[in-house]
Amino acid sequence: MRAYLLVLLIAAAVSFVCTPLALRTARRLKVSTPIRDRDVHSEPTPRLGGLAMFAGVAVTLVIASRMSFLHGIFRDNGAVWGILGGAAVVMLLGVADDIWDLPWWLKLGGQVVGALIVAQWGVSLYQIPLGHIPVSDPLLQVAMTTFLIVLTMNAINFVDGLDGLAAGVAVIGGAAFFIFTYWVTRTASAEDYSNLATLIMAALIGACLGFLPHNFFPAKIFMGDAGSMLIGLLMASAAIAAVGQPVGEGIRRAYGLPALMPIILPIAVMMLPLVDLLLAVVRRTARGRSPFHPDKGHLHHKLIDLGYTHQQSVLIMYLWAAVTAFGVVAFAFFPWGWVLLADAAAFGLSVLLTLHPWARNGNGRDLASG
Repeated sequence: MRAYLLVLLIAAAVSFVCTPLALRTARRLKVSTPIRDRDVHSEPTPRLGGLAMFAGVAVTLVIASRMSFLHGIFRDNGAVWGILGGAAVVMLLGVADDIWDLPWWLKLGGQVVGALIVAQWGVSLYQIPLGHIPVSDPLLQVAMTTFLIVLTMNAINFVDGLDGLAAGVAVIGGAAFFIFTYWVTRTASAEDYSNLATLIMAALIGACLGFLPHNFFPAKIFMGDAGSMLIGLLMASAAIAAVGQPVGEGIRRAYGLPALMPIILPIAVMMLPLVDLLLAVVRRTARGRSPFHPDKGHLHHKLIDLGYTHQQSVLIMYLWAAVTAFGVVAFAFFPWGWVLLADAAAFGLSVLLTLHPWARNGNGRDLASG
């Protein structure tokens, strides 16, 4: 655990220190998010924060390759470098989009290229965890892996609409995922519990934590598409890597549903972004628009319409991310009956907090102070 905590701290430190450099670069290049109808910020804000986040991840992985505890991850295969290569591609794509506002089809093509790099040289979906159905066709493995990574990148991109929202959701969901993958590896192997998915999540959590002080309301800098796509690619890669983890006798005897966790937990971690993505696609296509056409109908916009402030809306989204992610991972540690009761109570409380302005004021526009 100490090695992973060190990885997290290094990533946080590098990201935190590099963010002001990214801010100066964005100002020098005049790269900022203008005021648009769908936006909630009141003045143009520099972006390119994804550069600092990528620096945190890249520097950390290079240092981790020299750690004796984690050396086995790098010795056995080059998956880490395949993931980092794909991350570099989508980061550069995001920077280009932040500067020149690329057309959606070119951006999608770049996302596919980055995902293909991960699928070819990083990690690949060689089995469907529900029933452990093998995927023997290499082309199908690559296709499924690419699809999942591109889907996750766009889901995170859609949820990145308020200061600190995407980074905070990634930290919360990533923490739940980190706890489970670390526990699985410790239980399955008493001698070597270094693990690729756990390493990637530790680096990602650290990079997001280092960026958050600069990005929380009022944000000095946005992560931009470079940051949101980086988060999506790393989270998807870690989830795919976790599918191949061994399931030992200790896990089989655990409470809950550990055998299903590799497929349930990634969905729970990504629940908010995936729901937001699905609703956006349905909403936009129903209006005869492209699914990639931006609008002001995302979940965080709805919270502001209910009467929440910017900061309160972000905290409510954090709450839902924690309830879904930790509510699922708890099944691996505690009796399912107790977890169901706790999850039901947490869900009910979250609903009450979410609907509070509407229930109290009727029109959902004015929120009482406090």
